Amino acid sequence: MTFLFVPGDRPERFAKAATAGADLGVLDLEDAVADKDKAAARTSIANWLESGGRGVVRVNGRESSHHDDDVAALVGLPGLAGVMLAKAESPEAADAVSLRTGVPVIALIETARGVAGAEDIATSRSVARLAFGHLDYAQDLGAEPTQPAMLHARAILVQASRLAGLPGPVDGVTTHLDNTDVLAADVRHAKELGMSGKLLIHPKQIAPTQAGFKPDARSVAWARKVVAAGRSGQAVRVDGQMVDAPVVARAEAILARFEQPGADQ
Repeated sequence: MTFLFVPGDRPERFAKAATAGADLGVLDLEDAVADKDKAAARTSIANWLESGGRGVVRVNGRESSHHDDDVAALVGLPGLAGVMLAKAESPEAADAVSLRTGVPVIALIETARGVAGAEDIATSRSVARLAFGHLDYAQDLGAEPTQPAMLHARAILVQASRLAGLPGPVDGVTTHLDNTDVLAADVRHAKELGMSGKLLIHPKQIAPTQAGFKPDARSVAWARKVVAAGRSGQAVRVDGQMVDAPVVARAEAILARFEQPGADQ
């Protein structure tokens, strides 16, 4: 899935973001909005969600002085599809947000404490899925936000999601807006690890990201061949590779993703 951020203090962009092609728009009350503009952003978002708009809203973390006001502004809004909780560190924080707003929570893991508690957070009934804010996480650790440095945390979120029966986690943003190779590499890395979505900061990132998460033609052809060969229920060879039950299961999963509505066939 693709989640496109739009600053909460830019209401003129809300409709454009909603129709840009992302799976969900994320109206942002956190990093994209200066402190002095938070109140106006809350009003703009409330007006949008009351007048037919729909989307997820990212609220400031529980430790922020803005958190309570953010959550209070969302109560009862008909277009609120979910709340993205920044710097999520506990299931209790997610539960409190969901209880007040009546919608599921996307727990945005951005700190060492959040990564350490990812399994507990993922098991909360309030949490629909985990997301990874790798830039803030790297800052918290004093590390660089490179793929090798962030590998451990991404793997933890993937495993926590699997143990809780959630979809694969949503990966963090790619800040390069004009380098499609960097975006493609980020999507490929996330997909290889078992992540199943990405946070985006510009509409031009939507189509390449969606394409990157779909199985390519070569993978689909391989999967079809493996599934056909595996119908015997015995280990067989396909293109020099041993095919047994786990390999068949992986091939079936590829075909299931390919055959989802909207997939290229």
